[in-house]
Amino acid sequence: MTPSLPVLSSLDDVLARYWGYSTFRPHQREVMEAILQGRDSLLVLPTGGGKSLCFQAPAMLRPGLAVVVSPLISLMKDQVDGLNASGVAAACYNSALSDDAKREVLRNVRERRIRLLYVAPERLVGDGGERFVRTLAETGVSFLAVDEAHCISQWGHDFRPEYRRLGQLRGALPGLSMHAFTATATGRVRDDIVSQLGLQSALEVVGSFDRPNLLYRVLARDQLKKQLLDVLARHGGEAGIVYCTSRREVDALAAWLVQEGRRAVPYHAGLTTEQRQRHQDAFLKEQADIVVATVAFGMGIHRSNVRFVVHAGAPQSLEHYQQESGRAGRDGLEAECVLITSAADFLKWRVMLERNGELTDASQGLLRDMERYASTTRCRHRHLVQYFGEVYGRDECGACDVCLGELEIVDDGITVARKVLSCVARVEQRFGAAHVTTVLRGQVSEAVTSRGHERLSTFGLLAQTPVTEIRGYLDQLTAHGLLRQSPGEYPVLLLTPAGRLLMRDPASQPELHLYRQRRPTRGSAPRRSQVETESWAGVDRPLFEQLREVRRSIARTRGVPPYVIFHDTTLREMARLRPTTPAALREIYGVGQRKAEDVGPPFLEAIREAL
Repeated sequence: MTPSLPVLSSLDDVLARYWGYSTFRPHQREVMEAILQGRDSLLVLPTGGGKSLCFQAPAMLRPGLAVVVSPLISLMKDQVDGLNASGVAAACYNSALSDDAKREVLRNVRERRIRLLYVAPERLVGDGGERFVRTLAETGVSFLAVDEAHCISQWGHDFRPEYRRLGQLRGALPGLSMHAFTATATGRVRDDIVSQLGLQSALEVVGSFDRPNLLYRVLARDQLKKQLLDVLARHGGEAGIVYCTSRREVDALAAWLVQEGRRAVPYHAGLTTEQRQRHQDAFLKEQADIVVATVAFGMGIHRSNVRFVVHAGAPQSLEHYQQESGRAGRDGLEAECVLITSAADFLKWRVMLERNGELTDASQGLLRDMERYASTTRCRHRHLVQYFGEVYGRDECGACDVCLGELEIVDDGITVARKVLSCVARVEQRFGAAHVTTVLRGQVSEAVTSRGHERLSTFGLLAQTPVTEIRGYLDQLTAHGLLRQSPGEYPVLLLTPAGRLLMRDPASQPELHLYRQRRPTRGSAPRRSQVETESWAGVDRPLFEQLREVRRSIARTRGVPPYVIFHDTTLREMARLRPTTPAALREIYGVGQRKAEDVGPPFLEAIREAL
């Protein structure tokens, strides 16, 4: 039987008792207090910013039942498992439950033994919704929290029509306050959320879009498998997601990674529901380290210790990139986000959007914004933050390839640019990037000799330049508007008027700079971000790995994902401070009273054995 609900006096008490936190993250307290006051609210915080706690903690203080609207059964289950593990009385009511389980949930709701009830929007406003809502009304609903609220808006990227009907619940649930939570919402989407939910005098809070714990890198696509192995070498045994733009590439890369000895699984809409669920569960339970996926994999994936996200191809907008890359480092610890791209990605998107009748001025604008990010040579954190309308206050982030000095300005970039443009002109603007690169490098091939291109004046002009470097120049010149690609299945490089002018007059582009990846010196390795350096300071790494194994064992026994037991932040703190008594364990970040009593002993035992 569910235990009776304790009486607590303040938000600080709640955070300490159930979550083991002694401080609030930015904006959390003001949103929690708005809920306690019965004032409507809208909160936009990036992934990992602590949105869920903003409605979970007040539910422990405000009388009545808190109803949480969530779009996915897997997302509900993960949150409820985590809450129950912390001693919070929570449940979900959805189609995955047996009839007996549904009756048990409703009995606990009627007997006021549940603080938070998770439901899908269809449960409240779909067929049979009125009867279900009447049951809730008899119990007394204190507030409605709408998670993933961008689903309300037809301009949001995960639009769900049922969400738009949630505003009608005010009439059936007297005294209800409504609160919307999302990680990504432009001003237009926020306005739509407020309008559709009928939020009244709402507190509207938009947190910073910056994720300082994420390290952003952009690479020109070449030898993708080698580039992936380079990333994986920095993350041995750690969790990651590799996004691809096609199902075929997902299957091929996942199979190759398995051959390479990696625990990888594919995920895309072409798999059966059972296969997708099995692969998702394997990833969440740490039975698989890598998911290779299309964008079908994402919302509701709450594994907190994803240490890298690789895009093997550019997404169609910075909104998509921000959300997909934001699935890394949800625990606040360091994570790496790598975009491996080429100009061909953007052409593919344009062709696909045109074929689907979706190539509008707006969609082309989103693609151009994504292209500018891929070719920028300024701080990537600044670029992303400013794109979402926020002022970036630092000169350097210390967590992107630009600010870490991994890019360098090419000596006499104007001359290099004119060599590349001249080669495009000499092959009569009839060939794509691969052929132009081959000619510039002076490589003899049948495609070159059959056309006499080995006799061109531009043959071998960049003979000592790596392929990736030349492809990077082509992408940059395209982004600068000096080259463009023709439409069609087999695009060719074309000169723009500005490109032709630069060939004739070097002074026409005085501000043009070309960049390349800094060529590594022997034995050198990519620099770490400041966040990563600080997060590992004083941590006993072997002990940390032992504690991960303890966590996996407990999670396996209980049938929950390991992060439900403790996040990596908590395990690193244990491996840094090495608590050996229950009292000392309670001082560790993220160890609440219930967890200290319930799962604390095996962790303390592992620490004592390691001393």
